Amino acid sequence: MATSSWNAGIIRPVAVAPAGPLQDGVASGVWTLDQATFWTKQGLWPTAGNTLQRGLFGKSDDITYISIQSTGNSTDFGNLQPNMAQNAGCASSTRGLFGTDYDTPTSIAYVTIATLGNSVVFGNTLARIERLAALSNETRGIWAGGSQSIGRVNVIQYVTIASTGNTTDFGDLTTVLDNSTGCASTTRGIIGGGENDVAATNVIQYVTIASTGNATDFGDLTLARYQPASCSSNTRGVFAGGFGGGYSNIIDYVTIASTGDATDFGDLTVARYGLAGCSSPTRGVFGGGTTGSNSNVMDYITIATTGNATDFGDLTLTAVGANNIVGACSNCHGGL
Repeated sequence: MATSSWNAGIIRPVAVAPAGPLQDGVASGVWTLDQATFWTKQGLWPTAGNTLQRGLFGKSDDITYISIQSTGNSTDFGNLQPNMAQNAGCASSTRGLFGTDYDTPTSIAYVTIATLGNSVVFGNTLARIERLAALSNETRGIWAGGSQSIGRVNVIQYVTIASTGNTTDFGDLTTVLDNSTGCASTTRGIIGGGENDVAATNVIQYVTIASTGNATDFGDLTLARYQPASCSSNTRGVFAGGFGGGYSNIIDYVTIASTGDATDFGDLTVARYGLAGCSSPTRGVFGGGTTGSNSNVMDYITIATTGNATDFGDLTLTAVGANNIVGACSNCHGGL
């Protein structure tokens, strides 16, 4: 006898997929625990309290946001204070953090993602630094590498997102590195690409977020490049764009829980570098960057599949050159 599912009061031989993870998503009817577990693993089962999938992009004195589950242009969120020209973002499910810029003595700022408004001072990094990679889980935000007046550094540092205060030393990258990018699962952080003191690199390295210690080699990107963007589900890390012998449209991915080289995913709609990425459990969005001139392009992918990106809308940051070397975060990424 075939398994049946109740949906809107009608017995059907084939289950109708829920519309998505928001609590008002369509999943009417009576479901077995096995069926609910199946859709939860796909990131589609409605979760009580999960009503917002918001991605933030910050640069200079401006923060703008999108609803990741939809498409369209970004909308003004508030002001980024202090002004941060070349920052990286990370987030918990409630707070978004942006840091840092070499010209700002107070280096980390935060916002409450569900509430529009200006950022508030969080604390300082270990030194004045810019062009870092950032990643996080629900508890910790981590920044790695970057540039100081003395040159590139290999420092990894972290904060407890729910508090405020200065960063604490975490460990070291495998080499001095700036212009790289980071993403995470709930347990592991991945840093990919960037520039060392020799050239652009294809190196991917990882840390265990809950501990402290030096990074470990993970594998290689499909192309050595700097200033790519990244995003993640809980299982996949995705890297997009960058500059490696030219403007890149390459998207590649890794399985975060393993180690090994990245695999081709598809192409961005526009080749560029200096872009940023944010994600929900199912969708990644890449915004901004430069093609030689400022780009306002946002495009998106479905993380669990492979294929080329699709146009999402326009990034509406307003400062001069605002869309290049952007910080981004979300309240529903793969590290949460």
